[in-house]
Amino acid sequence: MPLIIITGLPTSGKSTRAKQLQAYLSERISSQPSNSPYRLHLISDTSLSISRTVYDLSAVPAHARSANASEKDARAAIYGAVKRVLSPKDIVILDGLNYIKGWRYQLFCEAKNVRTPSCVLQIGCVPDRARGVNEARLERRTGAGAAEEEKGSAGDEEEAYEPANWENLVFRYEEPNPMTRWDSPLFTLIWEDDEARTKEVFDSIWDSIAGEGRKVVRPNQATMQRGKEGGGDYLYVLERETQDIVKQILEKQSDEGGGEVRIPRSGGEVRGDDLVVELPGKKVGLPQLQRYRRAFVGLNRGGIGLEGVGNLAAGRLRENFVGYLNDAFEKDD
Repeated sequence: MPLIIITGLPTSGKSTRAKQLQAYLSERISSQPSNSPYRLHLISDTSLSISRTVYDLSAVPAHARSANASEKDARAAIYGAVKRVLSPKDIVILDGLNYIKGWRYQLFCEAKNVRTPSCVLQIGCVPDRARGVNEARLERRTGAGAAEEEKGSAGDEEEAYEPANWENLVFRYEEPNPMTRWDSPLFTLIWEDDEARTKEVFDSIWDSIAGEGRKVVRPNQATMQRGKEGGGDYLYVLERETQDIVKQILEKQSDEGGGEVRIPRSGGEVRGDDLVVELPGKKVGLPQLQRYRRAFVGLNRGGIGLEGVGNLAAGRLRENFVGYLNDAFEKDD
């Protein structure tokens, strides 16, 4: 099951919506058949005892703010908690600022890695209203005495941000963009949305993660393991076949250079359907051939420039390398 990333301005009502979503999903899961595989997790700064002071850059020198160690440590703790429970059988609600698009992309990649979908729920709130909530919490903390202050410092959801910290987080907030794959599908709830509207959005989220609208998540094609053939693994075959073609060109070309060199497709005897290397009008030396070979191997080592990333037989590799050489020789003329 998926990862639901909640994002929004500080003190905009994210934790309230996260609890509402948790209650909604718990009810939907309980209404499923008794053998339902779904498990539900709510992860937040509060559940991990992460204080909101980790986001405060007021005490950090300006040149070191991009490398704020405390905030990076907090994100590492959150990432570890998500990774431990995220699976196709778990619904994970991540409640937090999640204000950096690169951080949301990292979470998206982790969900895709385990072949489970992800979505983003943005909590909309005008800055003035969110600022008023934070100011009210600050007043309550200072006016209620030491007991309330200790409660807030223990990680309660009512913990307030220092004013400068709050303003800085609003300034740094990066809005989710539904046009990017890591921020889609994107769902939005605003402060004024009533119970009916909230249920409508939650229904849409459920449909996208567990209903008919759920998409099949496939791993990146470029990261799929290459198939092996009888002659060895892909990289070994790539090195072997390109070296063999270089050797045959050196042996078969004429002393004057130019002309054609016929290369067997399978590394055996020359036949009628062999590959043809069109040599330039001068003799080609080993350094030049090795330079082209290294360039070709570098391009194809990670799958760049290949039409397919799956199984590639030796004959196909030889054909590609010969074509690469012909193009290179033509450009050199």
